[in-house]
Amino acid sequence: MVEYSCYLKKEGEIMHIGQRIEKIMQNRGWNQKQLAEKVKINTSVLNRIIKGTRPVHHDELAVFSSILEVDSNFLIGKTDKPVPSNSNLPPLTAKDERDIAKKLEALINDLESDTSLAFDGEPMDEHTRELVLAQMESNLRLAKQLAKKKFTPKKYRDD
Repeated sequence: MVEYSCYLKKEGEIMHIGQRIEKIMQNRGWNQKQLAEKVKINTSVLNRIIKGTRPVHHDELAVFSSILEVDSNFLIGKTDKPVPSNSNLPPLTAKDERDIAKKLEALINDLESDTSLAFDGEPMDEHTRELVLAQMESNLRLAKQLAKKKFTPKKYRDD
């Protein structure tokens, strides 16, 4: 399993992944308990990540990035831009949301069997399945936004 160090050097000072998570969490008015519930980890685990005494696993990084709506490269210190690059994409309409929900429901039905997706021959556990579904939903949203941007005629764009 890939783990990311809790500390990254940035411009002569040590940047802490947990500090970035905590700053975004506070900007949204969330406490540790609320974020831990959203990420589906124990509050004490989140506390140790924020303090820097526990590394962030690769799958957790993806969930933090999705829940906090920031680029994972920001969390690990590769960029100073917290907003993902899709911030200039068109917003999704209610119809778009319904289409995404339908596609996601179809994907969920496909993943219901234990053998539909496995790692090293082992069926994935419930937590991993939720992570996969969260990432699929994120990808469906991004694909829909990119398609809207590409195929919307110029006269109907808000540019």
